[in-house]
Amino acid sequence: MKFSFATLAIVALLGTAGVQTASAQKAKTVMVGGAAMYPTKNIIENAVNSKDHTTLVAAVKAAGLVETLSGPGPFTVFAPTNEAFNALPAGTVDTLVKPENKETLTKILTYHVVAGRMTAADLMKAIKAGGGTATLKTVQGENLTAMMKGKKIELKDEKGGTSMVTIADVMQSNGVIHVIDKVLMP
Repeated sequence: MKFSFATLAIVALLGTAGVQTASAQKAKTVMVGGAAMYPTKNIIENAVNSKDHTTLVAAVKAAGLVETLSGPGPFTVFAPTNEAFNALPAGTVDTLVKPENKETLTKILTYHVVAGRMTAADLMKAIKAGGGTATLKTVQGENLTAMMKGKKIELKDEKGGTSMVTIADVMQSNGVIHVIDKVLMP
């Protein structure tokens, strides 16, 4: 029986189901894409309300990851905006959401997810501890490199592309979302 990296991550994290820190419970509501992101709702329940993430939500649905990202987690999601998807070559998104490309789409989407809840402070601490960079193992299995660019967190993918965190610490009941300005590629 074949399992995706996302499914394996969920199974590995079942031991943390229901665990929610006091700081997450007290987290503030953040506005993203014109909608309130409530820390008491999960990643999917919040993301579907952001007008800046309609492409991401459609891709998550096409990849069959709704149930996974609604699960207990916790997850750290680097969420590209519609503008980030629009910056891809023409036709890329339309091609990726076709059923025959589900495996490729899933690989790209799970490359934007790290197991566990990593706030911006956690990321900055890891970057400092790593002498200027932090290696983040994605649920997809490959690495992202986090670094500081001025006072912002920058991510570098396996292909050398970079993305900036534009909105950090959007707390969720099952993790945290950091909005990013480019799609990362494994």
